Amino acid sequence: MDDRGDMMSVETNRDERPGIRAVRESGRTSVVIIGAGINGISTFRDLAMQGVDVLLVERGDFASGATAASSHMIHGGIRYLENGEFRLVKESVQERNGLLKIAPHYVKPLQTTIPIYSTFSGILSAPLRFLTHKSGKPGERGALLIKIGLTLYDTFSRDGGTVPRHRFVGRKKSMEQLPRLDEDVKYTATYYDASIHDPERLALDVLRDGEAAHEGAHALNYVEAVGLDDQGLRLRDTETGSEFHVQADVVVNASGPWTDLTNASLGTDTSFMGGTKGSHIVLDHPELLEATAGREIFFEHSDGRIVLIYPLKGRVLVGTTDLDADPREPARCTEEEVQYFFDLIRHVFPTIEVNHSDIVYRYSGIRPLPHHDDTAPGFVSRDYRIERRKDEALPAVFSLVGGKWTTFRALGENLADHVLEELQRPRVTSTVGVRIGGGNGYPKTPRRKLEWLRENVGEGERGQVLFTRYGTRAADVAAFIRDGEDAPVVGAVLSTRELTWMVENEQVRHVSDVVFRRTSLAFTGDADAATVRSIAQALAPILGWDTERSDAEISDTITQLREAHGVQIEPAAVDAG
Repeated sequence: MDDRGDMMSVETNRDERPGIRAVRESGRTSVVIIGAGINGISTFRDLAMQGVDVLLVERGDFASGATAASSHMIHGGIRYLENGEFRLVKESVQERNGLLKIAPHYVKPLQTTIPIYSTFSGILSAPLRFLTHKSGKPGERGALLIKIGLTLYDTFSRDGGTVPRHRFVGRKKSMEQLPRLDEDVKYTATYYDASIHDPERLALDVLRDGEAAHEGAHALNYVEAVGLDDQGLRLRDTETGSEFHVQADVVVNASGPWTDLTNASLGTDTSFMGGTKGSHIVLDHPELLEATAGREIFFEHSDGRIVLIYPLKGRVLVGTTDLDADPREPARCTEEEVQYFFDLIRHVFPTIEVNHSDIVYRYSGIRPLPHHDDTAPGFVSRDYRIERRKDEALPAVFSLVGGKWTTFRALGENLADHVLEELQRPRVTSTVGVRIGGGNGYPKTPRRKLEWLRENVGEGERGQVLFTRYGTRAADVAAFIRDGEDAPVVGAVLSTRELTWMVENEQVRHVSDVVFRRTSLAFTGDADAATVRSIAQALAPILGWDTERSDAEISDTITQLREAHGVQIEPAAVDAG
């Protein structure tokens, strides 16, 4: 999904990108993957590690669709137990434990607390939900049912003590630990999952690992698949409008919620998908931040939806909804959903006031769920499957249906195995336990971290920013910055030389790529008009933009902030300067 919306076409004097030129001139690869969300990227890396020539194309920016609209959680999915999805829970917990080890720069342990208001509620309704997958009348889950679920969850979590086992406490101790909780709470249950602090950056790390694994692996953003015929897959450069063909033996459709739409463009009508919309808001609210005590608060609201409140990057993330959605329409967090979030905050922390002025960012995406008829959205399987189509004289097409952030490594391996079988090629290596990007050599203790910073990037604020953003890859970025003329763009957060790094190494093409995905500026509410303008002015000489193009980039990014993410930017601020 192109997060830039319907930006006007702007003529530029730039030559065709070298990456596109190389692909066009070659005209041939073994596999083309359509869709550079985390699952397409994971499959790309896996195939590259097998030595397979593979091309990954994305019509927008990398990780700009459903991948960018997550709840920032890497979790086993305790509530999937109620759906009877034991295989998925086991795989998810194993992958969560693995990611804590192979991607420690972005994936962190997350202490999670469930407030509980009764002892026996849900004992009768839970089996009915398990058997029918219908939501029925919403019913609260009591302590006994949650205890059973967490005990079962712990059995899946055994992995050398990667995360602690759950614990229950009564009202008195609950209020001591979380004094702003609703006083009607009877118990709290606490267990551990994991959070992902920078989903888009983790996706980029996986992608760059794939590019480095094999010289025949190439990834292109802003390139759309628009057809499939006997000449091959027809691709369109969305920046120039030019089209060209690439021949391949296998095509993988990993375009998430848009899988059916992509198949239609390739000449096949399918109805695999039935995604639901999930929205979130990000609050700058010190009182609520303190009330969470560093924990995720995870519970079932009165309507039966599972919701969460947790601290992230000095803000509080609140989500999520689960509503049927049309992938042809842009997903937006509505005022009704915002009010829903306010109500659930009051439900858990009744003495804390929250209003619209506390919102610094809102976002919404469509989950890539399978078609589900009358199954309630919350009970639609989060598991995945792979559909194959083979027409005479055309390459085989594999469509990925479903999938979620937590299981991206295992899913990529599974999908790659299908492709390898089609190509009649053996698997030569596994991604199990393979460190990702800036997780290589990641310091395990605070003392070692200080030593690493001192030796590689410096101990000041700028060094800490680079380390947080790139993990140990910050050493390469810092060396690149030192090797040229540099100047601050957004204080210690961003500099001109780092933007050059992003253009040369991460395929930044637009201001929005930087604001929404290469940094956390939008998420934390720090992307004001002056910041957007400064980034555009710094990118202009790097990308060869004239004044008209720079102005269009500024206007487009600010429009996205306003219309897609509810950021309040005054017109006067946009026009200033």
